[in-house]
Amino acid sequence: MTRLARDPLYRRHRFPAEVIAHAVWLYFRFPLSLRMVEDMLAARGVIVSHQTVRLWAEKFGRQFANDIRRRSAGRLGDKWYLDEVVITIGGKKHWLWRAVDQDGFVLDVLVQSRRDTRAAKRLMRKLLKGQGRSPRVMITDKLRSYGAAKRQVMPGVEHRSHKGLNNRAENSHQPMRRREKIMKRFKSARQLRRFVSIHDPIANLFRTPRHDIPSHHYRELREAAMRMWSEIAHLQVA
Repeated sequence: MTRLARDPLYRRHRFPAEVIAHAVWLYFRFPLSLRMVEDMLAARGVIVSHQTVRLWAEKFGRQFANDIRRRSAGRLGDKWYLDEVVITIGGKKHWLWRAVDQDGFVLDVLVQSRRDTRAAKRLMRKLLKGQGRSPRVMITDKLRSYGAAKRQVMPGVEHRSHKGLNNRAENSHQPMRRREKIMKRFKSARQLRRFVSIHDPIANLFRTPRHDIPSHHYRELREAAMRMWSEIAHLQVA
């Protein structure tokens, strides 16, 4: 890959666009620490500090995630699975609320200090604003806050409350758990919010079902995701 000539996105950055984009891709695509990315770049002869990788991840990661989010607007599913998981930060409990569709794509996330009806309402209102429509059906576990919030925010939507039906949403927390372990816990709620807001759209872009499609179709989807990544990162194939 080569960099587009004087692309304004990378102005005043010493390293080429393909190096920066690759570092951001590594950090958000895989459960790697900043120092791991630093070592992987060094193995290719690119000497850059983990602090620089962190700055790239924050600046360019947000830019890329916003672009992916715009491209996927209105294209995700109409069956919403909602779940919440506790994240301990500095000895204090925070709740990471997450919604995914029937294909496992993350619709939205919200970090809150509460696990009650008020918090569930905030998530639902954010979902409605972001998706621009109500779901056909909403599936949650048996937390009563979901039912109370739904009756106020989306009274006409079908709600299925059952522990066994919500595995799709519960499984969507696993990448964040792996990342939490690699990072030795998040240091603040702000850091957690910033990370998930970038990580999940990028994960959506590269999400392809591995077991339900032929291998050649899987490779085609993976290649299409990489082409889109090149577009949003302002790269071109040599």
